[in-house]
Amino acid sequence: MSQEAVRRRYLEINGTHPMTAADDAYVTRQFRVLSELCEQTGRDLHEVRGWMLDGRLPMPSYLRSDGAEMVPADLFEPADKVGLDNLREWFVAHWPDPATGREEWQAYLSGQYVCLHSVTPATIQRKGELVHAIERTTDPADLKRLVDELDALEPDFTGYDRLRFGGPVSRDTHITAVRKRLA
Repeated sequence: MSQEAVRRRYLEINGTHPMTAADDAYVTRQFRVLSELCEQTGRDLHEVRGWMLDGRLPMPSYLRSDGAEMVPADLFEPADKVGLDNLREWFVAHWPDPATGREEWQAYLSGQYVCLHSVTPATIQRKGELVHAIERTTDPADLKRLVDELDALEPDFTGYDRLRFGGPVSRDTHITAVRKRLA
């Protein structure tokens, strides 16, 4: 499959927003170039792009302004663990409600889970639990502990993320703003 087909699908999912030099620098620090990761792990780049387009692996998390497809360093770990053919079933099975599991699978495939250092069912669920708990907790000590744990799960975000997600991201609303309130 072609890089152009992946680019078109990526833009369908994320819209067209400019990547600044700061965005590019952040993405380069936090993610890997897909072609380099494929080379390093002995995978065929065209085959991997096909898996992305077929909904078997997540789409790239970012397209740098030079067009490089940027993916998490651990992109292949879940598939290596359970097998590509079993990945969807394994992933969905982590949720007690299959409908929720299927929704999370679709979100995972979008490549937009850039809010976690490592994207696994366990980290996705824990982030959700923490966000929910932060919204409901009033005790300052408990709130600080929850925010610190969420902070450890989440990397920084880029200005690009705020554009594609249409506003503040979870780091803004559930870490930075809460810490400011607690200060």
